[in-house]
Amino acid sequence: MSKTTNKFAPEARAVRMVFDHERDNPSRWAAVVSIAEKIGCVPQTLHEWLKKAEVDSGKRAGVPVEVADKRKALERQVRELRRANEILRKPVPSLSRGHPHIRSGGVRPPFKR
Repeated sequence: MSKTTNKFAPEARAVRMVFDHERDNPSRWAAVVSIAEKIGCVPQTLHEWLKKAEVDSGKRAGVPVEVADKRKALERQVRELRRANEILRKPVPSLSRGHPHIRSGGVRPPFKR
């Protein structure tokens, strides 16, 4: 026996259910509450999923999830590069400072008797 998996994430299925049953209810919120009870989530969460889906499809103004994720990744990369640049700008401590066998002119010659 093979197990079948759902093609869509639970969020996408719930959003699709609301869109499909919206006209069967007196309001969108009524549809959201009804579907949320059926799938076992809070109506506010399902409403947020609906808003994201509308932004992603262009029905509502806002930044699509894909663009927001890309922006976060680029901001993280910029932070990392700035940290790396700051490390590279700091002066490197001299290896000869405090070491008895290293002088500014090189290594001390061996001891002669």
